[in-house]
Amino acid sequence: MDQQHAGRGKRERRRWRLMILLLISLTVLLLLGIPIAYALGMASAVYFLLVQPELLPVLPQRLFAGMQSYALIALPLFIFMGQVMNHSGITRRLLDLCLLLVGRLPGGLGMVNVSSSMLFGGISGSSTSDTASIGSVLIPEMKRRGYPLSYASGITVASSTMGMILPPSIPIVLYAVAAQASVGKLFLGGIIPGLLVGTLQLVMAVWISRRKNYPRESAEWSWQKGGSMILRSVHILFMPVFIVGVVVFGIATATESAALGVLYALCIGVFFLRQLTLKQLYTSLLTAAHTSAQIMIIIAFSQVFVWILALERAPENLTAWILELKLSPTQLLLLIVCGVLIIGTVIDVSPAILLLTPIFLPAITGAGISPILFGVVFVAALAVGACTPPVGTCLNVCALISGQRIGTIFMGAVPFLSANVAALFLMILFPELVLWLPRLFMP
Repeated sequence: MDQQHAGRGKRERRRWRLMILLLISLTVLLLLGIPIAYALGMASAVYFLLVQPELLPVLPQRLFAGMQSYALIALPLFIFMGQVMNHSGITRRLLDLCLLLVGRLPGGLGMVNVSSSMLFGGISGSSTSDTASIGSVLIPEMKRRGYPLSYASGITVASSTMGMILPPSIPIVLYAVAAQASVGKLFLGGIIPGLLVGTLQLVMAVWISRRKNYPRESAEWSWQKGGSMILRSVHILFMPVFIVGVVVFGIATATESAALGVLYALCIGVFFLRQLTLKQLYTSLLTAAHTSAQIMIIIAFSQVFVWILALERAPENLTAWILELKLSPTQLLLLIVCGVLIIGTVIDVSPAILLLTPIFLPAITGAGISPILFGVVFVAALAVGACTPPVGTCLNVCALISGQRIGTIFMGAVPFLSANVAALFLMILFPELVLWLPRLFMP
């Protein structure tokens, strides 16, 4: 009996040493500036060369098996859809609508920035697209109207996080693939949290604008003008409703809804707005292909890395350790969110989802927490990381637009990111904010 116990303890210590070796290899490669996909591949190669050389012939098979998922077809389609909408001239139309609705409030252009991100994020599904499109128009205009450049850049970056939470969200699709969860339920689960983040950011913008005496805009409201503007934009605003609706009501799968979304976007760009040219369509295709290829190679190498973790039973060991702590579901989510907020500062959103989901999910389900709740909370926490130095992709995009350093932009974004963190804690404390709509429409 003592020999069995000693043998088990020896195996556990070996596993921990191997995990430490794997993580140190990955960390060193990332610090050397190697792209995350190749860092994952090289760290995995180190493991197999030193520990499991007999499994090296299986690596190519595992590499391609990680990308063989029908649900992943939705990924390039949603990216292409967002690019088509981005090149169709909808940014200016949404900005005009938001200016009419909220421009008369204190700090009018800041309010327009947040509200347009709320609408645009629900159409493009990408925070970086939101930052580039809204920022390229509003940051120069806010600077001209006397707003500090750090405030204009910060609010643009922070408000773009809604693109990761509101449907159709590309990170949500990635989580659904990694967790084998319902895309439709996750889309529904992100609606209220996304709107909550936007509302809290609007409140923060009003509070700061009153203190700093930022200007109001002279957009005169009338029911006739408002109705006309909404009618001009109704086919754009209906798009996220259409994409989520066809999934929720069983008309199409998530992949089919992405294809329908592309068709819808093409119809808007070509027949309604009439601004989508063949050159822009070609550019949209190239950008979508390039972005999809980047994500797919990360998926391939991350699946090899996750396979190693499974071989060494890392998820099971983590689950056992967490269950021994006897934490409540709320305490466990708080602990994981704090860890994700730290991890998000050094790892980009897509690889973080692909790496951490298989590790955290067994512990989450073992504690009785809904994978839908965890998915929305997880992505919302990573969205904050996208605006946090040094890796934050939205920060880097905004730095190119505004010409500012990412540290300056981050300081301007901090008040609005506090709204994101507040929304995170509200989701954890009141899970129905996430789960109510999925239970209502997809029980």
